[in-house]
Amino acid sequence: MRIGVLGLGRMGAPIARRLGSQWEVLTYDPVVAPSGSAVGVAASVDVLVTVLPGAAEVAELGPVLAALRPGSLWLDLTSGDPRVTRRLAALPKMQEIDVVGAPMAGGPSAAEANLLRFHVGGTAAAVARARPVLEALGSVEVVGDDVGDGHTAKLLANLLWFGQVVAVTEALLLGQSLGVAPAVLRRTLAGGAAGSVFIDEYLDRLLEGDYAETFGLDRVVEELDTLASLAGDEGVPFELSALVARLHREALERFGAVDGELLAAKLLEERAGRTLRG
Repeated sequence: MRIGVLGLGRMGAPIARRLGSQWEVLTYDPVVAPSGSAVGVAASVDVLVTVLPGAAEVAELGPVLAALRPGSLWLDLTSGDPRVTRRLAALPKMQEIDVVGAPMAGGPSAAEANLLRFHVGGTAAAVARARPVLEALGSVEVVGDDVGDGHTAKLLANLLWFGQVVAVTEALLLGQSLGVAPAVLRRTLAGGAAGSVFIDEYLDRLLEGDYAETFGLDRVVEELDTLASLAGDEGVPFELSALVARLHREALERFGAVDGELLAAKLLEERAGRTLRG
């Protein structure tokens, strides 16, 4: 099996290395290898794996996907928009191609250690083809049989994550202003109904002034805007989440398009006139 990997950023590069230890792998990235050809890679592989920054980049894949050979598999690991994946999967040429959407959870360290978690959407047959590739990189959770289902699940998981950043920071700032140290509150919250993966795995970093520079703040806002658009399409309430999106957008305006998915917390610290460190 020959695999092509498009996108060699902080996630794509370790993924390509891991897959290259088991299969023949061709790679392309317009920044890392600008002289290559994404279309050429697609035309030469059995499985095309895309690890792109976001939905906007995936939306431009039409000419690349058109180069896939009949019977190929497109495996999209991008945290994207389910509507984009569905649209591309519905192109006439793609009726001859298996498509699986499998956005990943976990950062570069998880990619290096083969501990990524994949939210998978696709037909049973397509998922069965993709499973050996995914399991070489981490664990698989099948969400549904539509190619967009995994993207939907990943976006919703991130929505709650970004919401926790805001809610936990506000709670700790208030507790701190009332005389309870953030480190003490962290232990109390972790052991009760407020416990979460965010508190267990990321709050200590925040208390040390680490704003998680592994994901772009502009990408956080992009995902929240996608969710707001999806909620509008479906006519479901999004009031609390809209506040979370607004705060992250204001953080983007304050700090710019830099890496730091916890920078909304820094914005709240600035507004409170205090930090949670120490």
